[in-house]
Amino acid sequence: MNDVPAPSKRLTRSSVRLLLGGACALAITVTSMVVATTAQADLSGPPGTTLKAAAERSGRYFGAAMGADRLNDSGFLNIASREFDMMTAVNEMKPDATEPNPGQFDFSRGDAIYNWATQRGMRFRGHTLAWHAQQPRFWGSLSGSALRQAMISHINGVMAHYKGKLYAWDVVNEAYAENGSRRSSNLQSTGNDWIEVAFRTARAADPSVKLCYNDYNIENWTYAKTQGVYNMIKDFKARGVPVDCVGLQTHFTGGSSLPGNFQQTLSSFAALGVDVALTEADVTNASTTQYAGLTQACMNVPRCVGITTWGIRDSDSWRGNENPLLFDRNSNPKPAYTSVLNALNAASTTVPGTTTPPPTTPPTSAPPTTPPTTPPTTPPTSEPPTTPPPTGQPGGCTATYRTVSSWNGGFQAEIIVTNGSAAISGWTVQLTMASGQTIQNVWNGTNTGNSGAVSIRNASYNGALGPNASTTLGFLANGSSSTAPGNISCATA
Repeated sequence: MNDVPAPSKRLTRSSVRLLLGGACALAITVTSMVVATTAQADLSGPPGTTLKAAAERSGRYFGAAMGADRLNDSGFLNIASREFDMMTAVNEMKPDATEPNPGQFDFSRGDAIYNWATQRGMRFRGHTLAWHAQQPRFWGSLSGSALRQAMISHINGVMAHYKGKLYAWDVVNEAYAENGSRRSSNLQSTGNDWIEVAFRTARAADPSVKLCYNDYNIENWTYAKTQGVYNMIKDFKARGVPVDCVGLQTHFTGGSSLPGNFQQTLSSFAALGVDVALTEADVTNASTTQYAGLTQACMNVPRCVGITTWGIRDSDSWRGNENPLLFDRNSNPKPAYTSVLNALNAASTTVPGTTTPPPTTPPTSAPPTTPPTTPPTTPPTSEPPTTPPPTGQPGGCTATYRTVSSWNGGFQAEIIVTNGSAAISGWTVQLTMASGQTIQNVWNGTNTGNSGAVSIRNASYNGALGPNASTTLGFLANGSSSTAPGNISCATA
């Protein structure tokens, strides 16, 4: 997400999609390569009692996203060690984090998460190499061939450091607009082939890692954005562009946002010859039906290789006020956890190539049992959210702003739109960005303007609100978060 992220994501929000870890500068380097093997599928075995054990029955993984600030959070680490077998860094492997200055790379925070995860037998997904947001600051002064070369150099530098060590890389994140066309961005301005160049560069840099395209709002098969991404992947596969997988961020926003054709979407991408994965899953109020539905859809598609939730507990989430994850703030599993566990255990398909061959001779004794390991130790410390009072008119909608997280040169924010006593069919939020602040990415809404006076209207799926209902939009912005945007108001359609 957005990653935001989003619906988002959105997210990577979109990827929209996710999102924001802390700035804990841990000077830890990768000292050795830990090889984590893929679990062999065995649907005849006993049901798994953890998410990872249940997923591994069908040769899949169950992962989570983690920021370096969680490395001192025992509650987070205990659950992560027990329940997950794949890890993704929230912010620590993004372009701005790994190459703060031209040709000068900093992998300390990414390595800290990587080391912790792989020392516990987890595999690792890299996120992300090329994105319109969270770019190195020096990219802002580049354009054309200079920016293209900076992207290529960045991919080569980061992938050289992690060569042979990761399961997959999100090579390109959130490059499509909602109407199915390419997103307008500085990278897109270097030429329409920039995504292809990124993938070909990545394959040359590391021939062994899976190369993925990642985006939000591509879960509904009939949606224009989904079709745009699908056509790109179809074209890439036809021309031999090295793309191995498609990541669907799966940021669902309550109600009926799990599309009825979600499984068709997964199957359609998989039919092109790529793996599919749910990469940043979270669901408003952790709806048990939606979590079960997204899990079941993945289990029904053989090339759906795994699911990653964007965080572990509600307190870890970039959508924290929506309580969207499988564990509550006290580290307790929620009903949605059980629904996911049951859906994982009910899998009837396996990932190709992971089925365990039958033994040549019957075992003479029961297999040994290994109790789950007790994880060592450790959400981020972030600045307290700024929450101006809600604004609006009695009987209409109100808009409440808060800063979710910030980093050097940018921040993530969200606005909760709350309806009044009568149902509405649409809403628009108005706000004024402070001097130096520029919106880079919006999810769950469509913006007009990105600095100064900005308006954000509802997306196609969240404009209709019943009495006293609410929805949340979010955005990533460049600039300082010390001054909240002003003149925030909400108007109904």
